[in-house]
Amino acid sequence: MLDQKEILSIEDIKLLVDTFYEKVRQDKLIGPIFEERIQNRWPEHLERMYRFWQTVLLDEHTYFGSPFPPHAQLPVVWEHFERWLELFNANIDEKFSGKIAEEAKWRANKMAEMFNYKIQYYRDNNAKPIY
Repeated sequence: MLDQKEILSIEDIKLLVDTFYEKVRQDKLIGPIFEERIQNRWPEHLERMYRFWQTVLLDEHTYFGSPFPPHAQLPVVWEHFERWLELFNANIDEKFSGKIAEEAKWRANKMAEMFNYKIQYYRDNNAKPIY
């Protein structure tokens, strides 16, 4: 596409995050899960996601914390992560190109795999994650 660009700045990260979560919020499968969890705190969630992806993709350390604990008790299975990845990758492909765009998709895939594994582990073992 002609309007694809590389991910090089915080403005690009904001475009990535904002357009992705617009898709998430409209999605019939995962949208309700996000709405239930986030409710009226979308501005704070988006700000946190800007900082997370800025840290991960641009190596500008603005995110501090552990990304897994807020997800540990979500009522999700691999199908939800597959949909999340489908939306994320489609959004990247629609808006961006280049090495960092490909890295974003790779990292999202690894994160989905890890989060799914950990959620299932805690659920199957009736365990609580360490915060």
